This record gives sequence, C-alpha cells and structure tokens, in this order.
Amino acid sequence: MDFRFSADQLVLVESVSDYLKGTHGPEVLRRLDAEGNRDPAIWQGLVEMGLTSLCIPEAYGGLGMGLIEAALIAAECGRVCLAEPLVDTAFVAVPWLVARGETDKLAAIATGDHKVALPHVLNPWVADGEGKAQTSVDPLRNLVLFPASGSNDDRLLNLGALMNAAQLLGLADAMLEQAVEYAKIRTQFGQPVGAFQGLKHQLASCAVAVEFAKPVVWRAAAAMQDGLESAPVHVSHAKIAASDAAMLTAETAIQVHGAMGYTYEVDLHFWMKRTWALVGGWGDRSYHYKRLDEAVLGGTLPIGPEYTFA
Repeated sequence: MDFRFSADQLVLVESVSDYLKGTHGPEVLRRLDAEGNRDPAIWQGLVEMGLTSLCIPEAYGGLGMGLIEAALIAAECGRVCLAEPLVDTAFVAVPWLVARGETDKLAAIATGDHKVALPHVLNPWVADGEGKAQTSVDPLRNLVLFPASGSNDDRLLNLGALMNAAQLLGLADAMLEQAVEYAKIRTQFGQPVGAFQGLKHQLASCAVAVEFAKPVVWRAAAAMQDGLESAPVHVSHAKIAASDAAMLTAETAIQVHGAMGYTYEVDLHFWMKRTWALVGGWGDRSYHYKRLDEAVLGGTLPIGPEYTFA
C-alpha cells in the first residue's frame, strides 16, 4: 500500500497548527505554570474547530475521521506543548469508547462539556476518582483536573501509546527548532556555538532521528485504523522510535542551552518535562522493546511492511 497524506488532511493539519500557534504560545505556558488559571477560550476554540468530535462517527454528530488525522493533530499539540486534555479526550478516549459501543458520552465530549482521561496502569500520570490530579513530572498536566478510571484494555493501551508517540514528534520538532535558534545567538570563543562542527553533527542526528520516527508513527496509526493484527507491534515500534528521537533531541537541546536548559530563564523546560512524561506514559521504552521482542520471537512480526511511504 502506497500511503500518502491527502490534500484535505494537510489542510486540516495546517489549520490546526495556525490556531494553536496563535493561541497557545510560550506566554500561555508561563502563565499557567505561575498562576494555574486556564483560559476557557482556548478549549472553546478547539471545540469550535470540531477537534473534540474529530473521531466521533458521523452517525453521532462527529466528523467521522480516523486515527491518522488524530495522530497528525496530536503531533501539532505536542509542538505547542498544549496544556489542554484534547489528545486524551478526543483521540484516545473517543476511539476506545466507540470500539466498546459506549456512545452515550460522545455528545458531551463533542460539545466540550465532558473531558476524559482513561489512564492505563502503566501510565505514570492519572487522576483519582474525585478529579484531583496526582503529581506529574510535567506540572502543566497537573492542571487537568477531572475524574478518570484505569483500564487494562489492550486497545486502550495501544491508543494511548500511539498518541503519546505522535505528540513526541511535535515536541521533538519544537525542541530542535529552539536548539537551532539558540545555537545562533549563544557564543563561545567569540563565535556562535552553532558554527562548531561537532554541534552541527549532534543537531543533524536529532533531525534524522525525528524524521525516521515520523513515518513509523504514521504507519502505526494506519495499522490501528485498518485493524491489522500486527498493529500492536507497529505501535510499540512507533513509541520506541518517537521516544528515542524526543529524548535525544531533549538531551541535545539542553546541551545547546547550557545550564539554562534546566531553568526557567528559557522556555525549553516545558517541552522537556512533557517529553519525559509522555516517554514514560502508556508503557516506557523498556516495556515496548519487550513487546517488540516477543512479537519477533513469537513469529507475529510481519516479514514485509504493509505500508510503504513516499
């Protein structure tokens, strides 16, 4: 199968990207981190764009789109480090509820009145039954307060891992961009650090890792959407590739920023903390490596790819 994004998909992603960049810049993250006050207009804007109903079937008043579109948008959410539970609610919970035939909550989700998180036991961030969020390495995720219940459902695990992987792509892209820009203005020995050959190689390695991970994540989304038996294998591969790429980029970005990479003097720490949280969420790298190894040893890993990417 020759897999390419359609013109409609690309236009949708561009529209979402423009909206998120215009409403959810670093200044929003700083304000939320300092004051904890959410801007209801941001969530309402996501609702009005139809993103909360993206994966809801048309029969229930949704847009009826699939996991590929959801993954593409999740990547854009990662790019701006979105501090709203859009991915959790609309791209993880909704497809899971639809698959289970639990459609009574879909209308409230579509209107933005109902926010959902269905954390797997492997997910380090959960909310308790009273809607009080537990501590997370990413403080912005603690601002999302709503009831949630755990589940060991394998489809839910795969959805969560897939959408975390997609967000990690956007996070990695954003951290790489910040590192490149800072390398132009930080100087050592009288010249920008970006002029040093060693640092150029490091940044190039990050770019290669991220670009390699992208088609792996899109393939996993397509495999889940098409209901392939090998979909869990593709999801584990996607989670590993995206996690490795994002962690490598975070480590390099810290180095480029020097000591300030860990401080509030620059905005990089928001993207770093979200990366750490999502890498561990819905199964860390060791867990998904184990799943991949079991698939190989068990003979369930497909010999040839179901999808090729242009």
